[in-house]
Amino acid sequence: MEIVSGDYRIKTVLGRLEAIVDNENQRIGKDPEFDLKVSNAHKSRCLYELTMLFRDTDPQELANTYIEQMHGLKSKLALNARRVEAHLHAVRAVADLLKNAEQSADGDGTYSQEQFRYSEM
Repeated sequence: MEIVSGDYRIKTVLGRLEAIVDNENQRIGKDPEFDLKVSNAHKSRCLYELTMLFRDTDPQELANTYIEQMHGLKSKLALNARRVEAHLHAVRAVADLLKNAEQSADGDGTYSQEQFRYSEM
């Protein structure tokens, strides 16, 4: 009975993780209301739950359907990693643009306090 219960829990968590990853893959970079931090917390929770479930499960006892589902999930997670990386790269680029714009605005043709200090020497 414990194997059936464990199998059901594995199936449930795998399904939840797959739904979270699918949602994130569809919305990241497209939906300004999407909260990547919350989505990442949900993914982390599912991965933790799977780690705990698999720790007590003999790999030989896993149903073939779960193995196939895990291979599909692995592909989705690889896509997810690429999309998250692209998103973070875009965020860094925007932050750099804002930083450069701020520095340019500060350089209005007058001497900065630091430049003034060196001219006194």
